[in-house]
Amino acid sequence: MTTTQDATAAETLQFPPGFLWGSATASYQVEGAVAEGGRTPSIWDTFAHTPGRVEGGENGDVADDHYHRFRDDVALMAELGLTSYRFSISWNRITPQVGPDSLGPVNAEGLAFYSDLVDELLAAGIQPSVTLYHWDLPQALEDAGGWTSRSTAERFGEYAGVVAAALGDRVPMFITLNEPWCSAFLGYASGVHAPGRTEDAAALAAVHHLNLAHGLGAAAIRAAAPTAKVAITLNLAWVLPETDSARDADAARRVDGLQNRLFLDPVLHGRYPQDVLDDTAAVTDWSFVRPGDLEVIAAPLDAFGLNYYSPTIVRHWTRERPKEQADGHGDGAATPWIACEDVEFPIQHGTKTDMGWSIDPRGLTELLLRVAAERPGLALMVTENGAAFPDVVGDDGRVLDTDRIEYLRTHLAAVHRAIGEGAPVNAYYVWSFLDNFEWAWGYAKRFGIVHVDYATLDRTPKGSALFYSDVIRGNAVPA
Repeated sequence: MTTTQDATAAETLQFPPGFLWGSATASYQVEGAVAEGGRTPSIWDTFAHTPGRVEGGENGDVADDHYHRFRDDVALMAELGLTSYRFSISWNRITPQVGPDSLGPVNAEGLAFYSDLVDELLAAGIQPSVTLYHWDLPQALEDAGGWTSRSTAERFGEYAGVVAAALGDRVPMFITLNEPWCSAFLGYASGVHAPGRTEDAAALAAVHHLNLAHGLGAAAIRAAAPTAKVAITLNLAWVLPETDSARDADAARRVDGLQNRLFLDPVLHGRYPQDVLDDTAAVTDWSFVRPGDLEVIAAPLDAFGLNYYSPTIVRHWTRERPKEQADGHGDGAATPWIACEDVEFPIQHGTKTDMGWSIDPRGLTELLLRVAAERPGLALMVTENGAAFPDVVGDDGRVLDTDRIEYLRTHLAAVHRAIGEGAPVNAYYVWSFLDNFEWAWGYAKRFGIVHVDYATLDRTPKGSALFYSDVIRGNAVPA
């Protein structure tokens, strides 16, 4: 018997002409140099240096030292054939004296670093894609309330305008936020990410102010760099009820509401989902949403970024047994799933990544088709997709990560399938270019297609990098 996946593996999957093949990183995960170039602390500096927050007591002080080694890293990208590089900007390098009432002076040295990186990429024939916020909020803003405060969204809009004015003549795409769900719910509800708070009402206020920051940032980018495109990146979940029971279906509705629709609905449709507002009414009255906010948030997008790693299986918790919480987001002091007391995430069997995440590429197809149906014609990008595995360096110095290659092959086939069914996907970014600081996991989990020896910081392309290079060269997934 031949399955669809077997048939796909036997075919060469050709992608559309001009398809962008990239890889991605985030500033705190790779840059290091945390006290250089005028940079001031972010919430991740504070969080990582707080005992017990990060596995092994590790931090991003040095990380991959991309700040000093970016020219070599860009040369390696060019060697592999990448046509785009998605990186994020450290806000606290750009306006290191920012506070709730003022953006403060612009740091020329901080802007120069990113300007040099952009120039290096362009000289190598690699298109830069800039993410303005990938979780490293300036600590001074968190001290004044962080994302629970409207002023943080206002300052973000101003910061976005500064960066767009400096780089918009050379950067064709700005992504406002990366995975605001994580910033709000892991940072303010479960506490497993910076700033490590466990306050449900604060998390929901953070949701709105992050959405507002996107809208204000998009307007500022368009004013400062009219030719640049504007996008947002969301980590949408492919939420599946464990059974077809009504209770499991309701569990899926609530999780989909918190993970997906609290961001999709305001950004794409200018509204918050009424069922989620009703579910969370005992937590907050949502009075932080002011007249006109939703119109700002729903300004038209030029593109939409989707991050996908693993499916999300849920069921109704009957309370007849200990609650299973295999949601893939670590064991926090609290849950990110607000008003979901009777929802559980059952432990899944079968092949998993080193993060303990189940593997099912069908979710990537389904989510791309979902967004395509909600906003027909909107350009779609897979801005993160990849897997951590316990890579082993062989005696010959090579890393033959066949499990990662298979993960990438099947997920690229899922993207190809979505395109075939009408989703206008024009870019794919593998996560990540380098092994790096994996947030609360420290350096224990390796997502990179390039191996980093953390003692020497030497870079070695893995087997997956060579596979990906072949994909790029042929603009196709080889049989």
